Amino acid sequence: MEKSSIVFVGMDVHKESIDVTLAETGGEVRRVGSIGGDRAAVEKLLGRLSRVHGHLHVVYEAGPCGWWLQRLCAGHGHACSVVAPSLIPRRAGEHVKTDRRDSEKLARLARAGELEALYVPDVRDEAIRDLVRGREDAVVAQRRARQQLKALLLRHELRYVGRTSWTGAHRRWLAELKLPEPAQQIVFEEYVMAIEAAGERVARLTRAIEEQAAHWRFGPVVQALQALRGVQFIHAATLVCELGDLTRFESPRQLMGYLGLVPREDSSGPARRQGSITKAGNGFARRALVEAAWAYQHPARVTPIIARRQTGLPKSIRDIAWAAQLRLCARFRKLAARRLNKNKVVVAIARELSGFVWAMARQVKPL
Repeated sequence: MEKSSIVFVGMDVHKESIDVTLAETGGEVRRVGSIGGDRAAVEKLLGRLSRVHGHLHVVYEAGPCGWWLQRLCAGHGHACSVVAPSLIPRRAGEHVKTDRRDSEKLARLARAGELEALYVPDVRDEAIRDLVRGREDAVVAQRRARQQLKALLLRHELRYVGRTSWTGAHRRWLAELKLPEPAQQIVFEEYVMAIEAAGERVARLTRAIEEQAAHWRFGPVVQALQALRGVQFIHAATLVCELGDLTRFESPRQLMGYLGLVPREDSSGPARRQGSITKAGNGFARRALVEAAWAYQHPARVTPIIARRQTGLPKSIRDIAWAAQLRLCARFRKLAARRLNKNKVVVAIARELSGFVWAMARQVKPL
């Protein structure tokens, strides 16, 4: 059989199975069948299809199974595109969804050139991202444990009168507490130990991120982003590991759209209607920018902490950081003076802050 130029392979990937459909260039679309979801089954399929068709272009939806399938296909010399489920075109009257139809749709749309591939991080970048997300999980667990302890104390009318919780004074107050029943004291002590364990876990993971970032190819970018006000080490590491190579974005507006920080729009003719932000793209990076944006509610100033973070950085990086302060601090005051909701103001500042992140990343060369 004569090998065609390229064959598009649509895969609907699940944990235990993969449904496969072929779309030949200028030919028919036919279902291959369902195979196992493990590496051996995929390698066997690729070998069989490549012997018959030659060049393959595999397409599958991003999901919980990660990037191993993309790397496996690329390792065998085949093109492989991973697409976002939310960006796959869908017909308005389409109400039937099956694995077979999904794989067929992927093959057809890939052949028609209507799918946009996602950015695929390399193994090292993904490892750093897993480490940063692991710390985020530890922070969530710590917050949950603290909330559980506070709920126990509130049920027994035990209130801390200090200004801030989880300080040294608050921990000394906790150490002196004694609940009326032995069973309740056991629960109290277990919550306290859970909080201490969660704090130690966050500290361990933070140190691990610092050690790994020191030898990471994007380490200089992480260091440069810390020149920005509000962007501390964890924020910078989160932005870089979630967004990857920032130079792949052609403009700041494209990065803002990828982060989901641009408003929804439903305009027609002279009528222009804008709504809330789209919240498309990467939520981890968007959250980090929103947290950093709160720092711009204060007047522009290079504090000792910021000056320490800027030590040793090029003048071009420091100039961008200062321009960001001048612009965003004034913008924050202007929007706040209009009595806008403060959360809306912060999101607007975060949107513009992403533009300065983009500009700064283009000034730094990875290792």
